[in-house]
Amino acid sequence: MAIITTGNHPKHLWPGVFAFFGQTYDQHPEEWRDLVEVKTSEQNYEEMVQNNGFGLAPVKEQGASVAYDSDSQGGTARATHITYALGYIVTREEIEDNLYERVAMDRAQALKISLVETKENVVANIYNRAFNSNFTGGADALQLISTAHTTSSGNQSNRLATDADLSEASLEDMIVQIMGAQNDRGLKIKLMPQSLHVPRQLVFEAARILKSVQQNDTANNAINALKVLNALPQGVKVNHYFTDPDAWFVKTNVTKGLTFFKRRALEFTKDNDFGTENALAKATERYSLQWGDWRGVYGTQGA
Repeated sequence: MAIITTGNHPKHLWPGVFAFFGQTYDQHPEEWRDLVEVKTSEQNYEEMVQNNGFGLAPVKEQGASVAYDSDSQGGTARATHITYALGYIVTREEIEDNLYERVAMDRAQALKISLVETKENVVANIYNRAFNSNFTGGADALQLISTAHTTSSGNQSNRLATDADLSEASLEDMIVQIMGAQNDRGLKIKLMPQSLHVPRQLVFEAARILKSVQQNDTANNAINALKVLNALPQGVKVNHYFTDPDAWFVKTNVTKGLTFFKRRALEFTKDNDFGTENALAKATERYSLQWGDWRGVYGTQGA
């Protein structure tokens, strides 16, 4: 068990220190919220259950009986809440002899930052592992991005047929694929792209592609169709926690896609131990992540 004593920070006991640094910095705005749909929960777990509709209507011959179809329950995706927690212990002597009150205040802020950064990494890792078959979920128990999502009408895909680096052409291909989406029974659905999500390495390229008045990086005297059609109404979202510099994703208007269930909000508490007189502080938070409908996110690893 790590305990902060007077020996951990000897300079805290001496006057004349101009400043301490390195414990807290400015933080990015919350980026995890752009990646998920946020819901609250009051249970141990939450489930998203797929219901399959009906297929196409066949021709009814004169005098023949109407064909009858049945709907059914599909797969179930369960999100079981996890508690994330971190704390620190400080001896009474360290508190008494510390000449710099600001240090104690920075410790509490640093603890909050650790929990916030944990959440950013946990949410971003769903995308970082989206192509990895070792990390599965959803109603079909496959990885988030796949060319072989199982449905009643055959396999469907939320991944480019051929992985490609971000470009005007590859983004258009992704959007065309999204607009041709089908439900579980193979019927066309109004699936529309909403936002482009990229790592920091692609943010400038993404801005050039979407904001150019004319076609990006060509001599063609042609409009930028992506801009004119407002193909991505929520624009570009950069995420500093994506680990693959080439992978990029498009979120759609589907509901019950990747969902963040908040069971308990970030909570900071402190107490004292009677026997040791140590001061204890901790921060905890409880939440879970899961997707029901994989159509909420389309992606590619890049070429």
